[in-house]
Amino acid sequence: MKRYLVFGLIGPFVGGFLLLLTTTYQSGYWEQTSLSEVGKLFAVFFKTLQYSYLFGFLPSLMIGAVDDILMHVRRIRPGLRMLLVGLFAFILAAFTYSSRGSDSGAVQFVLYGLVGFVPSVLSSWVVHHYVEEPQPAAAAS
Repeated sequence: MKRYLVFGLIGPFVGGFLLLLTTTYQSGYWEQTSLSEVGKLFAVFFKTLQYSYLFGFLPSLMIGAVDDILMHVRRIRPGLRMLLVGLFAFILAAFTYSSRGSDSGAVQFVLYGLVGFVPSVLSSWVVHHYVEEPQPAAAAS
């Protein structure tokens, strides 16, 4: 249960921020912006944080379920589990978001894929280090 709580809290927060950074990069905002206007970016992020949780909560829980399933496979170590969960989230996010807008290409595919990859790997890492994982039960003989 704690795994899903971690994924539900971290995923939409980090993913929403990365999605905001990606869309501002795609729009050309950073080409005409000075560092003094970065405060506006954070203001927009905190004003839209409720929507990040609204639309990012269920996808984060689905990625948490994939992490939970992979945790029960004994041969998969935590590092490989984080990578597999991240790659799964990368593919889902890239195909979900990269068809938006008039731009298309490898840069857009990778940027939108990172919107899924980074929060899922971060959440999986937090779960591995700070949440006690159940140990497999010994077989009765």
